[in-house]
Amino acid sequence: MNQHSIPTYPYTQESLFEQAINNDISCFWENRQEGTIPAFDRKQLYWCRFTHPDHNQMIFIANGRIESTWKYQELLYDLFRQGYDIYTYDHRGQGFSARLCDDEQIGHVGEFDDYIRDMETLLEHIETKTYQARFLLAHSMGGAVVTRYIQTHPRHGFHAMALTAPMFGLNIPRLLRPIALPLTQILSGLSAKPTYAPGYQAYYPKPFEDNPLTHSQIRYQWFRALYEEHPELKIGGPSTHWVWQSLIAIRQCHQLTRQITLPTLILQAGEDTIVNNHAQDLFCRKVAKTNPQIDLVNIAGAKHELLFETDQYRTPTLDEILKHFSSCSPDVSAVSAY
Repeated sequence: MNQHSIPTYPYTQESLFEQAINNDISCFWENRQEGTIPAFDRKQLYWCRFTHPDHNQMIFIANGRIESTWKYQELLYDLFRQGYDIYTYDHRGQGFSARLCDDEQIGHVGEFDDYIRDMETLLEHIETKTYQARFLLAHSMGGAVVTRYIQTHPRHGFHAMALTAPMFGLNIPRLLRPIALPLTQILSGLSAKPTYAPGYQAYYPKPFEDNPLTHSQIRYQWFRALYEEHPELKIGGPSTHWVWQSLIAIRQCHQLTRQITLPTLILQAGEDTIVNNHAQDLFCRKVAKTNPQIDLVNIAGAKHELLFETDQYRTPTLDEILKHFSSCSPDVSAVSAY
């Protein structure tokens, strides 16, 4: 176990969040390197990175649906201070990457495999081989994207991955689950243009008291304010086509568990109502049949956004991630710029 088994620097705390986000994190964020890169279909993908000459470990981060790298400023700051270079991006159709519909608030994708091809494109432009240790971190939909990437790229070169509340099952009523895939396929074909899936609408900032994402009021209000300051980040519900494509990808995640051969950590939110925790349990049991290096840690009481939760849930989540990466890393030495 190397020096990263415990945090090198303390994580940002809620009691000092406002001070940190307006000062140290703000200065850190201003030093980002960013840009866009054309995808296979020439759609522009937004990326950003934080690097330091003394770092010889890296983390590639894939966020969830409706999210943007800009939402993760606190997380990127905390991880960078532990001695990791950070690379992240916005999925097609959201954040600062190219939108795919006339109605830019519809969460849409042509094929779920497009997300995997985008990840491939981005990784081709990162000199990952220069790092002694390489890790993947993904949240929610990003967890399914990263899983499918690993399953389809056996020579991926990563040492381990950690997935927070991964999308291995949608929170669909039990009676609808057997027919959800063919039903969404049929509904998707009924319209020439993408339309919101039943029950969804354009961007709507739920009051904190009704939100299913986090118990942390200060973090929740900050991220909602960020989206008001940058309305181009706003995105609403998914298209019916997105749901159909995601259900296909989820099925593939479960069918191809033998292709998951790297050490994998799943962080499960105990009170998650966005994704299906039972599906995460099932995925772990399937992977464990051929890969003993998989572990699931339930963060009891936490809502879906484990990396945006109150400190009592966020801190153990980050501890588990760093411990996992440390245990899978060569004995490297890294000194942060901060």
